[in-house]
Amino acid sequence: MAGTIDALLLACRRRLADGGVAEAGREARILVAGLLDFTATDLLTRGGDVVSDDAAARIEAGLARRLAGEPVHRILGRRDFRGLTLLLSAETLEPRPDTECLVDAVGPLVADCVARTGGCRILDLGTGTGAIILALLDEHPLARGVAVDLSADALATATANAERHGLVSRFGACRSDWFSAVDGVFDVIVSNPPYIASSIVDVLEPDVRDHDPRLALDGGADGLDAYRVIAAQSRRHLTQQGFIGLEIGYDQDNAVVDLFEGFDFRLVQRARDLGGRDRVLVFQPRN
Repeated sequence: MAGTIDALLLACRRRLADGGVAEAGREARILVAGLLDFTATDLLTRGGDVVSDDAAARIEAGLARRLAGEPVHRILGRRDFRGLTLLLSAETLEPRPDTECLVDAVGPLVADCVARTGGCRILDLGTGTGAIILALLDEHPLARGVAVDLSADALATATANAERHGLVSRFGACRSDWFSAVDGVFDVIVSNPPYIASSIVDVLEPDVRDHDPRLALDGGADGLDAYRVIAAQSRRHLTQQGFIGLEIGYDQDNAVVDLFEGFDFRLVQRARDLGGRDRVLVFQPRN
C-alpha cells in the first residue's frame, strides 16, 4: 500500500467497507490520521503528499488489526475525551462521548463548590483512563481529585494522562476496591461503574467484549453490584452538601434511584446521552 495520502485513504476505506466495518470512511480517516500523526485538516490539505514506505507499512499493519476486529482507538493507543487526548491500556475502558454527559452534569456543581469554598475535592471511583476526573480538573483549576481503581495498570495509565496534561499536581491515585482504601471526605463523588449484567457481557459486540476489560463492564447478575456498594458506603466520604454523579445503563434509572433513596439520598438531576437515553443520575444526601 503506497502512493499518495488520498489514494491510501481511499484504499483503506474500501477495504474496511469490504470487511464489514460500519462507518468505514470515518474509521479510515481516524486510522490514517492517527498513524501519521495528522490532524483532520492535514488530511484535507496534504492529500497529494506521497506516503513513505515506513508509514505505508504502519498503516497496513493497523488496517490488518482493524479488519481482525480490534477497535481503531485501541490500535492508536489513545482517544480524545473532552479536548484531552487520553492514553489507553489493556485494563482501561475506552472512554466514550456519552460519558461527557456526566462531566456536563457535575461540572456546574464543582464550579458552585469552588465559588462557595475556594476549592472542590473530587473522588472518581473506577477511574480507568482518568477521563472523568481529568476533564473536571482541566475545566476547574481550583479543584483537586483522587482517582480510585482496583487495577494498578489503570491507575498507572490515569497518572500518565494526568502528567501529559499538566494536572498531576492536583491529582492523586488510590488503588482500592471501591472505598476500601479511601480516606477523607469529598465534595463530589463521580463514577462510571461497571453496569452490564454478567450474562450480557459475553454477547456484547466483539469490539467491546473482546477489547474492553471485563472488570470495567461486568456489574454482576443484575448489573447493579457497584451501585449497591456506592450507595451503602459513600455517606462517610461525602460532605453533607456534597453530590454523587453516576453514569447508568439505559434501563437502570428507576432501580438506581430506588437504591440510593434507600440509603437516604435524594435525586437532584437526571441527564440523557447523545441518543436521548437515560445516562446520568446526580444524588445528594438528605438533610
